[in-house]
Amino acid sequence: MESNKKHIFIVGAKSIGQYGGYETFLDKLTEGHENNENIQYYIATKANGNGCMDETKLNGVTRIDDTKFIYHNAIVVKLQIPQIGAAQAIYYDIYALKYWINYCKKHNITSPIFYVLACRIGFAFNTLVKEIHQIGGVVYVNPDGHEWKRSKWSKPVRWYWKESEKKMVKYADLLICDSVNIEKYIKSEYKKYFPKTTYISYGSDITPSKLSDSDPKFLEWLKKNNVSKGRYYMCCGRFVPENSFETMIREFMASKTERDFVIITTENEKLKNELDEKFGFSNDKRIKFVGTVYDSELLKKIRESAFANLHGHTVGGTNPSLLEALGSTDINLLIDVSFNREVAEDAALYWNNEEGNLASLIDKVDIMPSKEIIMLGDLAKRRINNAYNWLDICKKYEQIYYLL
Repeated sequence: MESNKKHIFIVGAKSIGQYGGYETFLDKLTEGHENNENIQYYIATKANGNGCMDETKLNGVTRIDDTKFIYHNAIVVKLQIPQIGAAQAIYYDIYALKYWINYCKKHNITSPIFYVLACRIGFAFNTLVKEIHQIGGVVYVNPDGHEWKRSKWSKPVRWYWKESEKKMVKYADLLICDSVNIEKYIKSEYKKYFPKTTYISYGSDITPSKLSDSDPKFLEWLKKNNVSKGRYYMCCGRFVPENSFETMIREFMASKTERDFVIITTENEKLKNELDEKFGFSNDKRIKFVGTVYDSELLKKIRESAFANLHGHTVGGTNPSLLEALGSTDINLLIDVSFNREVAEDAALYWNNEEGNLASLIDKVDIMPSKEIIMLGDLAKRRINNAYNWLDICKKYEQIYYLL
């Protein structure tokens, strides 16, 4: 093999370029290195099940066979995974790592880099790392956010995630954190392991949507949801408690605004019914659940056309939907947690869970002079361009491949 060429084997994403942070990350990372002759990517994806790889949605794919294709010069494999509930994510990561270890042996690839996204496989990790070291490889891990804090998990599952994270931090050769706060947490929480860490942010861009105001796709979305351009607040994220939907809905209902609140989210009838029983939001015509939007250009157009964006994520590191909002929406109202402050700095306005806090902020921005709105939008775009642009991130990844 070429002595200077780096072979990067990535495990942990369900697909490429489809809805989701890691999926978008892989799309942008491979695109940024597409013409770099010193880097060869190999990516495992899911052939079946929720969020599986559908390469027909990508442009510029070269098919190798039913299970493999080339995209942005990356070799992508689709792996069949047994549908065994929540445990399938753990099975998938282990299976994918073993697949690529065998691939390296078969193709005599020396000094491979294995990059594992998220900390799901801690209890098998030490054994797998030893195997990788035996073939001259190293293992990088992206620890993601605090998965063990998510309220959707039961106590035993939360214990598993925390223990898994601990073991992966202990045995990884390098931890790539996409948030300064996550890096601080790793260094402090696991200092007895002397973890080797680095910070490389997740990315976004400030390019406008390809859709015009008169695009039929956008007009159809407005009509279907009975909303008008510039006349709605929005939020976009999974419908789970740690994304602060309870506070956002309660406070929006308490505000005086005549604009709508468009909620782009996943299905969670249980939580939705609980909140409706508590607040009766179904009687407030301004509150609109509009389902998911998987078309990235349409979602960008919706963000651009919103009056303001609400962001309530309280768990995790650098959130992709926040970066996208800062790149597209002028007014961003964020729950005041360290991760969000780290990302937006003074380019956003902040709220907390106290009753009346967000409602008063909504009433304030509802009558904000256009000059102030434009200034906030400029600050947000500048923040993305300076700290979160994909070009810089791809350069940093190239440097990190030559670190160990």
